[in-house]
Amino acid sequence: MLLNLFNEMRAAKVPVSVRELLDLINALKQHVIFADMDEFYFLARTVMVKDERHFDKFDRAFAAYFKGLEKLDDFLEAMIPEDWLRKEFEKHLTDEERAQIQSLGGLDKLIEEFKKRLEEQKERHAGGNKWIGTGGTSPFGSGGYNPEGVRVGDAGKRQGKAVKVWDQREYKNLDDQVELGTRNIKVALRRLRKFAREGAADEFDLGGTIDHTAKDGGLLNIQMRPERRNTVKLLLLFDIGGSMDAHIKVCEELFSACKTEFKHLEYFYFHNFVYESVWKNNLRRTSERFSTLDLLHKYGADYKVIFVGDAAMAPYEITQAGGSVEHWNEEAGYVWMKRFMDKYKKLIWINPYPKDAWSYTSSTNIVRELINDQMHPLTLRGLEEGMRFLTK
Repeated sequence: MLLNLFNEMRAAKVPVSVRELLDLINALKQHVIFADMDEFYFLARTVMVKDERHFDKFDRAFAAYFKGLEKLDDFLEAMIPEDWLRKEFEKHLTDEERAQIQSLGGLDKLIEEFKKRLEEQKERHAGGNKWIGTGGTSPFGSGGYNPEGVRVGDAGKRQGKAVKVWDQREYKNLDDQVELGTRNIKVALRRLRKFAREGAADEFDLGGTIDHTAKDGGLLNIQMRPERRNTVKLLLLFDIGGSMDAHIKVCEELFSACKTEFKHLEYFYFHNFVYESVWKNNLRRTSERFSTLDLLHKYGADYKVIFVGDAAMAPYEITQAGGSVEHWNEEAGYVWMKRFMDKYKKLIWINPYPKDAWSYTSSTNIVRELINDQMHPLTLRGLEEGMRFLTK
């Protein structure tokens, strides 16, 4: 039966392999969970989905499979071993309930009756002792009192006596097209990592201590080592002001994540496009500026460069001298971008606007051409694609 669930996941573009399927089957054989749809859902998602961006795809595949599961007996046979089910009943039922459990002829009869009433019932029902609904004493529904019930839905107060949970589940979408929070940005940025141990030996080395202590005949020999750090060097340039005001929050999250993930991080601000100067303090951007030429000389070619901006401006701001809306620039913006491209072989542009909207602004197309089309949307997939390019 799990092969069909596996096929649904593959059809939904969840990157799952036979290895995960075998792990799930083994987990079921080891009785990690028993006879609980919720527990099976979480177990299957934990084993088969390795990236949270695919949770929504998994939810849809899971729902599609169980919605189309017509042979309930097959599911019970695979998920609820009869011998285990009988033992569990004996543990949790009172003497009175144990006597009543045979009223419908046991579990097989209960499931058969449930399917029969599903076919017969044509409308919602509340209360009573036969139809599937809420409350009442029918063995099927939610919030009722029958000791051998099959719960259907979430309505009503749960009595904790249902034989099986039969819920329609709804999950919040989470995929690789949504804008990011700081945590997800950190996950994406971790593709851009190259670790090394540098600096002072100020971290306790457990493995080294055990090894040297053993070599010294059991005499404790504590070893220290430099902390393992990300050695990637990152130069980050943010477009600030104007149309970028709408993206302040997500840019703050990106900046926060970068400061956490990268030890060697340098950042500067520009407005609309890069010219002969940039700045670090927006409150003093008119008095404290840094020469872009000095920046190109100071930070070596081993730096990875990320521009962050919407690239939405008048085309002449890129193509013409004097095109800046704030000052007279002696050289056109595209000249400065070419200098960046000549110096840094690993350069990308992150755009907070959806990719579908890029073609509506000619300036965005100009920027994409200048940077060899290495513009990526500020989504989980976009950041991952950008980080993958920077690490090639």
